[in-house]
Amino acid sequence: MKKTYTLMAVIGALFMASNAWATPATDGLFARYKSQGAPGFDAERGKKNWTKRVKSEGGEMMSCTTCHGDDLTKPGKHNKTSKVIQPMAPSANPERLTDAKKVEKWFKRNCNDAWGRECTAQEKGDFLKFLLAK
Repeated sequence: MKKTYTLMAVIGALFMASNAWATPATDGLFARYKSQGAPGFDAERGKKNWTKRVKSEGGEMMSCTTCHGDDLTKPGKHNKTSKVIQPMAPSANPERLTDAKKVEKWFKRNCNDAWGRECTAQEKGDFLKFLLAK
């Protein structure tokens, strides 16, 4: 019986940790993306897409890490303007992912810049799961 309670506590802690930085904004975005046909979201898939390199319109190979870097708890730097980008990880930047309109604005701009197209609802949800775990 004690083992069962311990196991349940560990599972509960893991579940809570995976959503530790969720906000009302991200909850609303997940609901919107599901209503657009995305069946579920996966942080590992988000990580894979975050590091996926594609040829940009300018011909250079880019990924999200080009500007945001590999360590999302540290500032990044825009590859063309050199403007500092505050950390993407909500653990390092509590303001991150708290405004749904800003999240959508930046998805639209950054997906177009890096991939030459808008991200799908599935990709956006996967990115959010990945970022919320940081």
